[in-house]
Formats: sequence, structure tokens, C-alpha cells
Amino acid sequence: MSFRICIIGCGSMSQSGHGPAFAKYAASHPHTELAACCDLDAAKAASYRQRFGFARHYTDVPEMLNTEKPDAVCLIAPVNVTCELSCRIMEMRYPLLMEKPPGMNVGETDRMIAVAERCGVPNQVAFNRRYTPLIRELKRRLATQFQPGEIQHLRYDFTRIGRKDVDFSTTAIHGIDTVRFLAGSDYRYIRFRYQALPQFGATVANIFMDCEMASGATAHLNFCPMSGAVTERATVHLHDNTFFLNIPVWKAFDAPGRIQHVVKDAIQSDLSGTEISDGAEAFELGGFYGENAAFFEDVRAGRHPAGDLRSARQSVDVANCIRERRDEYRA
Repeated sequence: MSFRICIIGCGSMSQSGHGPAFAKYAASHPHTELAACCDLDAAKAASYRQRFGFARHYTDVPEMLNTEKPDAVCLIAPVNVTCELSCRIMEMRYPLLMEKPPGMNVGETDRMIAVAERCGVPNQVAFNRRYTPLIRELKRRLATQFQPGEIQHLRYDFTRIGRKDVDFSTTAIHGIDTVRFLAGSDYRYIRFRYQALPQFGATVANIFMDCEMASGATAHLNFCPMSGAVTERATVHLHDNTFFLNIPVWKAFDAPGRIQHVVKDAIQSDLSGTEISDGAEAFELGGFYGENAAFFEDVRAGRHPAGDLRSARQSVDVANCIRERRDEYRA
């Protein structure tokens, strides 16, 4: 029997990151059917169907799900509708991958967790950095070469060009979650600082986070949305060991990315993103293929994905602190 996939949301993020991943997965996995795509804009849905190889397109979510009865659903929608749509889909017992953030705040996320657990629905939040090959390689090395608790400090620099977003927290959550993922630990305490940039907009600011992790490690995160380059760079310090990670963000400044391991001031290893990636395209280097493939494979095997709603809860809570311009967070 075919494994049938339906997707909701045919906008720019879906077209650039998810659509190519769906097409590659279907082409490389026999008995996979891209059953249907759905968008409120019929022309956009029709174009998406043709471009990525879906069989049909719809403009109504319940109609698509009731007609197609898919094995998995991917929701790539604005955050203000993610909670409501996710709950409706999971109530219908369809395994669901949803774009980040999975809720505007922890209240919405808790509502989604409750529905998922009551209905027993496999679910995954699309934090693509968790599936970016270079980040996963660093995570693997930290887990296999060092003992838990040996990480001393993490630094994460997150820069963008011309981002005057009213709410940058929905983007900053990527860095917040990646530090948790690499540290293998939740945040215990965070002190926030904001450098207002009113010349660019009333809510535009550089954002700085000084953090203590539950593991005992410390972390510092810098978000600069009006800088001169699009980058995400992580540094991890352990005794006698430092890792430098340049993350490939689309085809921006640091693409295809690099990870360096330095031991006592000597380079132990130096690896480009193209050497370990699922491919050379941006959607492969950046983890979009990895996150979708992992979700589909878990559903096919009857497993509940590790990157589920509950695993995302603290990242949502911390991001909401930025939205509300809080000074402190305590777990």
C-alpha cells in the first residue's frame, strides 16, 4: 500500500524548503504518494501541485482530509493559525508535522500537547536545525566523545539583514531551540537585554540572552536582525576542546557551512557541510529534507517522533519572553 502525504500551506517557506523535500522523499521512497496539497489561494495550490508532483489540490482543509484520508499531514502555516489547525487535524487522528513555533505561547502549546496525547497522535515540530546535517554531526560528537555535563559554555550568534519584524521571536526561536538541542539540557535561568533600534521600527531591537542551563553549562545568545550578513554560528567550549560551527542558512554567507574541532589550539578536524549533507541544495544542507524524512519514517514505523510538541515547550516559553520583552526567565 502507498504511504499517502497531504500538505497544508503552499506559501514561500513551503515552496523553498518543504516542497523540494517532499518531491525528493517521494522519488527516493517507493510506494509513497504525494496525494494532495491545500492552500486558500487556489492558483498557488495548483502551481504547487504541478511543481512538486502532488496528485490533487484543494482550498479547504476538511474537504482534503476527508477525501484523501492521508497517512501523514504536514502543516506549513502562519503561527497565528497553527494551534487551531493542528488541534483540528490531530482530533481527526492524522499524524502531524507542524512548522515552528507550534504556538504563540505556552498556553497554546499546552493545548496542542493535550490533544496530541489524548488522541495518541504522532507529531513533530519542524525545528529544521535539529535535522541540519552539520548540527546533528556536532550533536553526535558531543554525545559520543564527552560525558554529560562536560560542556562548559555555548555561544550562538544569529544575524540577519533588514529584518524589521514586529515580532522577531518567531525567528529567534530557532537559536533558542538549537542551544537546548546542542546542550542536551533545558534552560534554568535567563537574563534578557534589549538594544532598541527605533530608527528601524518601534519593536526592532538587538536581543541578548545570558543563560544558565540545567546541566550547569552557561550560554550566551546574540540576535542582531539589522546586521550586514545572514549567519548562524555556534561555539561550544569543553575542557581542552572547542567546536566552531557555521550553519548553512539557505545560500547565505556561510553556506555550505563548516564544523571545526580544535584541541589545545590545534585543528583536530575540519568538515564542510557538503561532505556530510543529504545533498548540496539549500533544503538539504539546511535540514528541511532531514526533518520531513525523519517524520515520515517514524510514522511508517509506528514510532512517535522525538522532536514532538512536548520537546518544543520550553523553546516556545522562552521565545514568548522575547515577544513580551521580559527581563528574566526562570524554569
